[in-house]
Amino acid sequence: MRLMKSRLSAIAGAVVSVAALVAAGSGGAVAEPQTGEMFLTFVRHAQSAGNASGLIDTSVPGPSLTDLGRQQAASVAEFLGDCKFDGVYASTMVRTQQTAEPTSARCGESTIVEEGFHEIEAGDYEGTPEADATKGYLAAPIQWLRGNLDARIPGSLNGHEFKKRVDDSIQDVQDRGDKRAVIFSHGGTIMIWALMSVENPDMSKLQSDPLHNTGRVVVKGSPAKGWKLVSWDGHAVS
Repeated sequence: MRLMKSRLSAIAGAVVSVAALVAAGSGGAVAEPQTGEMFLTFVRHAQSAGNASGLIDTSVPGPSLTDLGRQQAASVAEFLGDCKFDGVYASTMVRTQQTAEPTSARCGESTIVEEGFHEIEAGDYEGTPEADATKGYLAAPIQWLRGNLDARIPGSLNGHEFKKRVDDSIQDVQDRGDKRAVIFSHGGTIMIWALMSVENPDMSKLQSDPLHNTGRVVVKGSPAKGWKLVSWDGHAVS
């Protein structure tokens, strides 16, 4: 799905985790949570049947990739073929897992599914035209970017709940010891979480450079110290 370009698509069609307690040895000792700087590469899924329909579709498991989407997923695997990451993650939705599959296979990794990375649930706007998104589905997320995290999508979540959901899954990534993870997620989840969370957000990106299928956002930082936007769809950010 596309967000705000020629037809202002809906925020594309990113759980609560428990702090990782890792048994160490027969004595049952618990490992300390991992810390330190992380580089996270978020990749929007390839084209799905939902994108092709023109309707907002945030249901789980959701539609599969189209033939074009599978070609795009293969291209992403080529782009990430140097395998300079230590974990591959996807949301609970089929389209992200199918997009991740070629990369995981190429790099000998297993795809780890994290519920927190799935798309922002549309609630009452599920199944409505993407062209109408700015009148409904997008209204609350835009308020989140203005600091009003109490705003709620009717029948869905508010900004506090959304951010916590994604943050918790990122904490899971860190607790597993992964510092350079690639996360296959969704346009809305990636863009809204990033612009809510980084110290150097560029809000104009929503209109000037929305993430299309397989678009990428890179951030660096940590759950404890915060995040900085490194690049947006291949373009470095200062």
